[in-house]
Amino acid sequence: MSTNAPNLAPSGEESTSNFPFVGWLRDVAPYIHSFREKTFVIAFAGELVKEIGLENIIEDIAMLHAMGMRIVLVHGIRPQIEEQLKLRKIKSKFGTSALNTYRITDAAALECVKEAAGELRLDIEAAFSRGLPNTPMAGSRISVISGNFITAMPVGVVDGVDYIHTGLVRKVDSTSITLSLDSNKIVLLSPLGFSPTGQAFNLAYEDVAASTAAALKADKLIFLSPYSGLRDADGELITELSLPQLQDYMSAHKELEIGLRGLLNISGRAVRSGVSRVHFLPCNQDGALLEELFTHDGIGMMLASSDIENLREANQDDVGGILQLTMPLEEEGILAARGQDVIERDIQRFSVIEHDRVLFGCAALFPFPNGVGELACLAVDPDVQGSGDGERLLKRIEMRAKQENIKKLFVLTTRTEHWFLKRGFKRATVDDLPEERKQIYNWDRKSMVLTKDL
Repeated sequence: MSTNAPNLAPSGEESTSNFPFVGWLRDVAPYIHSFREKTFVIAFAGELVKEIGLENIIEDIAMLHAMGMRIVLVHGIRPQIEEQLKLRKIKSKFGTSALNTYRITDAAALECVKEAAGELRLDIEAAFSRGLPNTPMAGSRISVISGNFITAMPVGVVDGVDYIHTGLVRKVDSTSITLSLDSNKIVLLSPLGFSPTGQAFNLAYEDVAASTAAALKADKLIFLSPYSGLRDADGELITELSLPQLQDYMSAHKELEIGLRGLLNISGRAVRSGVSRVHFLPCNQDGALLEELFTHDGIGMMLASSDIENLREANQDDVGGILQLTMPLEEEGILAARGQDVIERDIQRFSVIEHDRVLFGCAALFPFPNGVGELACLAVDPDVQGSGDGERLLKRIEMRAKQENIKKLFVLTTRTEHWFLKRGFKRATVDDLPEERKQIYNWDRKSMVLTKDL
């Protein structure tokens, strides 16, 4: 070996301490692998352009495209329509149905709609065409496809109000959109649709996005909207909902503004039509899209398909299933041994995931004094590892911990340290454990201690 060889950096955390972006890039790599070749329908309200401008959101979407994600972009134009109406001194007119508020689009307003849509569409296409050196768009070479992909029908007369040129999505040309995505294009949709007779209709961008996501069976439908999200009884932002939970929430909160209620109804329709996940993000926060997709906790609210319905608290009937999950891991030394008697005694501390009445994952929460809790017995069936069940169980335990006023979680592990580190836990020592837990620490296993502030 040459005596002039450079000194090698030590392995582990010290090697990246001066370059935090290296650790960050490694952390997001699993998300990049997971999202590659997936179809995302991203819809943003026209308010986003007013609040933070187009530049950063276009750069973020271009980055997703470069990572191999198939992107359909849908934009709203409500503030832009208002500008055009004011310029022409035309008064806005709206009608409210039981489900939503619609603009009454007469012939003069339709011209404003066309002007607003055309101008913003050109701005978006121009933004994707930028490629200046020393910018995130350098070397991007992105092609954007727009077209008459949306067939529309009129809203018609509702409660005695004729909405004239306001319409609803009737059909999405998913075949043509798919061909464009297969050709590595970004598909750009404006909230305009056309009837078989050649008439143009003003559409809600939420309707366009949800209908397109349903027609494509998209992996994600993402809304960047002016709405701040739903909150629980304690005023905390709700981060995850299933369809039944959403329906229960809407039934219990009649005071929801009609625009938000309409967005939630449309999103529920998309999930029922086969869209895996719907995400709701603030349109006035720069970087919200990247933070939602590439961090464990995200930033907004997610409406998911029925998988979440199978995430529940355990009961005595689950003891056998939990033992089937944990015993192989105990034999390998990954989990500490727990007998059937112990699991039966502590069953109320467990949460489980089941599919077709078969348990595929479990985790337990044990409280200690001073707002500290232990995450224990996290196990997922090997056949479904990588499907996200482990993360869902972790989130469930974190939710239960917050409900019990637990401010800090700790976990003891021998093999899965890095999995927890990527999900916000930090290295700690046995001295950081609660005194009661320290007294029963198994020094023969020499488990690593990790903690996370909630």
